[in-house]
Amino acid sequence: MQVLLSILASDILPVFIIAGIGFLLARVFGASVKTLSTAVFYALIPCLVFRSIVSSNITGAGVGRLLLVAILILAAMGLIGRVVAMLLRLSRPELSAFLLVVMFSNSGNYGLPVVMFAFGPDALSYATIFFVASSLLTNTIGVFLAAAGRRSVHDALIGILKVPALYAVGSAAIVVLGGFHPPLAVMRPIVLLSDAALPMMVLVLGMQLERATLPERPGVVMVAVAVSLLVAPLVALGLVSLLGVTGPARQACVVLSSMPVAVVTTILALEFDVAPTFVTSSVLASTLLSPLTLTPLIAYLR
Repeated sequence: MQVLLSILASDILPVFIIAGIGFLLARVFGASVKTLSTAVFYALIPCLVFRSIVSSNITGAGVGRLLLVAILILAAMGLIGRVVAMLLRLSRPELSAFLLVVMFSNSGNYGLPVVMFAFGPDALSYATIFFVASSLLTNTIGVFLAAAGRRSVHDALIGILKVPALYAVGSAAIVVLGGFHPPLAVMRPIVLLSDAALPMMVLVLGMQLERATLPERPGVVMVAVAVSLLVAPLVALGLVSLLGVTGPARQACVVLSSMPVAVVTTILALEFDVAPTFVTSSVLASTLLSPLTLTPLIAYLR
């Protein structure tokens, strides 16, 4: 019990404190989450991704394995979500919303800081790669699910090209493979911006949660949350074991896959009008309940 309390206090509580500050900034002062999230998405995350790759010892094979793990976990959760949705007899919009909730976890705003606090910079390097893969999958598979056939392949591909982290990965790959050493004039602003990325991402999480509302179907919300928080860790543990992923990479993949529902799903649900209240409620409920599942999971992975 003492170990669990220590993990809760040192690895998870700091994230909730920062998110709470973001919540208050939005609720009391009306701070614009759009402005802050734009800065995080286009400036801070690309710098974090670039720095993590350039300063890590991850090989090309390691990156490929992380990408494969991310894809397989997404596919497995999609299959499980589809079966559960059939049992719940959900309508077509509700089905799309349910799949968004169970397939996409908050690997960025919430996951990266927790991995850093719990397992250190080595695991964070792997977590960053996993986060980029998850982000690309969200901007393709997530868009397809939300659109339910109303958005073309061309539009989805354009969406991928608008993800700045993708270009950070490409730039970092060129630097690593070419054996280049970026000048200090370039690296110092990248380091400063990357240092700001994690706390700013958690602030954005809190500001986005301020928009949450009470669910219309609490039973379905709790089923979706249970699949996200209880089933996803088991799926991730099984797949990393099957693929031989060990050490910090294993810790990063399992923890990020076990995070609460991704906040970006609320944006997709609103844009395509697929049960947005249900999705927003699932994000809030899963985030508030996540310490109960993440704390023992982190203890196990250590």
